Amino acid sequence: MRPPPQPLPRSVRSKIAGLAVAIGVFGLSFGVLAVTAGLSPLVACAMSLLVLAGGSQFAAVGVVAAGGSPVAAVVSGALLNTRFVPFGLALAPLLEGGLLRRAVASHILVDESAALAIAEGRHGRASPDRVFWLTGITVLVTWNVGTALGAFAGGLIGDPEALGLDVAFPAGFLALLAPLLDTRRARVSALAGVAIAIVLVPTAPPGVPVLAATLGAALALLVPEDAGGTR
Repeated sequence: MRPPPQPLPRSVRSKIAGLAVAIGVFGLSFGVLAVTAGLSPLVACAMSLLVLAGGSQFAAVGVVAAGGSPVAAVVSGALLNTRFVPFGLALAPLLEGGLLRRAVASHILVDESAALAIAEGRHGRASPDRVFWLTGITVLVTWNVGTALGAFAGGLIGDPEALGLDVAFPAGFLALLAPLLDTRRARVSALAGVAIAIVLVPTAPPGVPVLAATLGAALALLVPEDAGGTR
């Protein structure tokens, strides 16, 4: 008989709790902006429940707000979502269970659940599978609650961007990425990716800068490993 799983470390639970707040605020911002762009509150909520990808949802709403067609909005969001392919490859050896469980897991595969699970698995502080599921479910709940509040009560809240609340999610995600930048190659990859994205953002279609930023990882392979090959 398998022993009961040990509680996740407090540091991991604290990170997930912080994410819950940031993602809830970010979801609220999406709900307000989606309705402002012309989507009904129900459509905005359905998008958050079925798509569950903040960056792609904002990109799609931006296309609609600019007068683009629904097809263009879907293509824009799908292009941005291709970033989850390398996330899935990195997580595959870390997750437990068979095909059905992994199919369900694919719906809660988001930037936060992937980054935190990979980071904790690398440092051996907690089960990456448990971290992935707890983070993913937390994101699913808080993102949808935030979207509903923004979509149905956005008029009472005001513009989240004017209040500066839209920075909560990016700041939280940067905090998650920081522990992964523990090697020379990781830091070069991150800096190169940021530089590529900054250059392309003013002119490239939505989603392209994110995809092009992955070239930073290829450039990092040209950098010698740190002494010992681990740090």
